[in-house]
Amino acid sequence: MSEEILINITPMESRVAVVENGVLQEVHVERTQRRGIVGNIYKGKVVRVLPGMQAAFVDIGLSRAAFIHAADIAAREGMTGEGISGLVHEGQAIVVQVTKDPIGSKGARLTTNLSIPSRYLVYMPSSSHIGVSLKIEEEAERERLKQAVTECLAKEGLEDKGGFIIRTATEGADPDAIMVDIRYLHRLWAQVREQMKVCAAPTVIYEELSLPLRTLRDLAAEHTEKVRIDSREMLQKAQQFVGELMPEISDRVEHYPGERPIFDLYSIEDEIQKALERKVPLKSGGHLVIDPTEAMTTIDVNTGAFVGHRNLEETVFKTNLEAALTIARQLRLRNVGGIIIIDFIDMEDEEHRRQVLRTLERQLERDYAKTNIIGITELGLVQMTRKRTRESLAQVLCEPCVTCQGRGHMRTAETICYEIFREIIREARTFQADGYMVLANQSVVDRLLDEESGNVADLESFIGHPIRFQVESMYSQEQYDVVLL
Repeated sequence: MSEEILINITPMESRVAVVENGVLQEVHVERTQRRGIVGNIYKGKVVRVLPGMQAAFVDIGLSRAAFIHAADIAAREGMTGEGISGLVHEGQAIVVQVTKDPIGSKGARLTTNLSIPSRYLVYMPSSSHIGVSLKIEEEAERERLKQAVTECLAKEGLEDKGGFIIRTATEGADPDAIMVDIRYLHRLWAQVREQMKVCAAPTVIYEELSLPLRTLRDLAAEHTEKVRIDSREMLQKAQQFVGELMPEISDRVEHYPGERPIFDLYSIEDEIQKALERKVPLKSGGHLVIDPTEAMTTIDVNTGAFVGHRNLEETVFKTNLEAALTIARQLRLRNVGGIIIIDFIDMEDEEHRRQVLRTLERQLERDYAKTNIIGITELGLVQMTRKRTRESLAQVLCEPCVTCQGRGHMRTAETICYEIFREIIREARTFQADGYMVLANQSVVDRLLDEESGNVADLESFIGHPIRFQVESMYSQEQYDVVLL
């Protein structure tokens, strides 16, 4: 398998694309003013205890209080009573870590079982256990890695200083690389522990890495052929990070100097637009309909125009096989999380049903997020879950549509502004013009002239030509045109 990671950096946002064999598999977006907080450690203050829910709300300095369940609070010596009331009380300072970003109307989800990840290991200060990722299946390799970590801890005199989870990327790693990780994590934990003592609540104690560096740590692997970055500043940060923690891929991290936008290399912009659509066409002529709801995401498989060559059962089987491949990719691409229900087309043949389910399972093995196929219901629906920690692609790029009263989605004015900026850069590199006129919806033009005015000025300086704006009242928020002057 050939894999490339493309990193696109602008002052407004960072975007990462994972491409396998020339096909986009994942895309992640992090906006400068709206970074995710999963993995961050805070010193918070308990603002409300809910005995009936066995939970509490904690102020960690965000606009909404975060939520913690009794099961996610580690009991400490001296604690009395039963349930949540015996673990925390209102006004108490508590050190917590975010396990889920705020999504929609829900606040962040917290735990007191802290953990800090590095390239190969996850350090758990309050544990003494050494565990191994289930994705490392060979028993001999699992034992070798556990022994390597145990020996490294003994050399450093750290046997009783916390536990570790050995990550999937550790497979095949030598003890020296593991030792580098252990030392890094203990240095980092010492800094976090010192901050826990001196800072007041609510405040952030430790922040997770930015998206580009997090991508290198979590997604770059032995089969990653290239990591291309279109920003020299981020390239320097990435090279320093890789040199310290991941020297084995140092020669694969490179600058992308091309005039053509990096996300145009594999038509990634088009793929992102398609990933926001409800309907997903299949090559056979069938299609998927993907509907996210508050409780779950439903995926319906339809034969569409595909009629097959032999009989109905063959048509259904081929459509379902192709759908299984496409669904696994769409879940990663859209970053769909939570409960997922898949309605494959009914199949009479038991062997066909088994093959479709096995195809889905095999494709999901490549997913970095934890997935679990629970089985097929009496109605023939496939039930599965995919771990949700961050917002989906649609939640990041879109907002509820006022026209349809929230039943659908539309890209935000901010997103359209950035699309316009990229379109202007693309036009400037392709055509000669004295200036540019942007025709757009009122809300988009207002944002370009207000919040994005600094970015507009920087762009005019960059391309060396003026940019003018004109409101088109008949345009929806997602419509715009860039006219050469």
